[in-house]
Amino acid sequence: MKYRQLGKTGLQVSALSFGASSLGGVFRDIDEKEGIRAVHEAVERGINLIDVSPYYGLTKAETVLGQAISELDRSRFYLSTKAGRYGSEEFDFSPGRIIRSVDESLQRLQTDYIDILYLHDIEFGSMKQILEESIPALQRLKEQGKIRFTGVSGLPLAIFRTVLNAAEVDSMLSYCHYSLNDTSLTELLPLIAANGTGLVNASPLSMGLLSGKEPPSWHPAGEETKRVCRQAAEACAARGINLPKLAIQFATANEAIPTTLVSTARPQAIAMNADWADEPIDREELAQVLELLKPIHNHTWPSGRPENSM
Repeated sequence: MKYRQLGKTGLQVSALSFGASSLGGVFRDIDEKEGIRAVHEAVERGINLIDVSPYYGLTKAETVLGQAISELDRSRFYLSTKAGRYGSEEFDFSPGRIIRSVDESLQRLQTDYIDILYLHDIEFGSMKQILEESIPALQRLKEQGKIRFTGVSGLPLAIFRTVLNAAEVDSMLSYCHYSLNDTSLTELLPLIAANGTGLVNASPLSMGLLSGKEPPSWHPAGEETKRVCRQAAEACAARGINLPKLAIQFATANEAIPTTLVSTARPQAIAMNADWADEPIDREELAQVLELLKPIHNHTWPSGRPENSM
């Protein structure tokens, strides 16, 4: 496993990290014992960053993860969770709710500190409140020792430009913007580097678009994007190209992106992903797949308040 520095935090994080959303049954029903074994397998394979949120499975993911990490040495991994989003339409970025949220997460996770706390999907909130109230609340939690580092997360890249130009946060978590079909996150790399901000990339399979299977029914991508990804998956299958493997290798290979979150509740999938991340990428296959996905390169979808995507 390769390790890279997460901005100015000083944390050396594994190139492949563990997304615990799957423990909440976000993608499929799970066996909780199997999910716990998946967490243990991840840590055994050298994956040292685990990310979760109270939103995933409506607190189930945090609860299952808490059971898993209660059996592990806390010094073996870094733990991040989120505050601000609690349901598909439930958002609250007020300081009081953020502080209560952390206390609730600490109980579910059975730990006494969070390494990184992200404000979850800030594009659904008021950027004025995020900058003037929410981020200062994170700083207070940091001073209290409940969290070690602060962060923001979301989909539109515009929200990160706004925050990085107006406030100080230790890390940012971006998803579906550094993958085979969308590399627009690279546009932000100079600003991220200039600020010394940690960067976590998530969803190298674009929430299932690059899984080689049909994405979940709730996937927000447009029909053209889904069609092109479906056709690419069919072409890969016909040519003997392992699309998910190539997607994970592509995302974890970029030295400018410290770590990439992949979510699974299956121990064997964790082991396979770790093996893939260690193997050299097949450049010929990569060129073929990039060409197949070229018609939808950097296509995304709306998320949050319209003014936050500008």
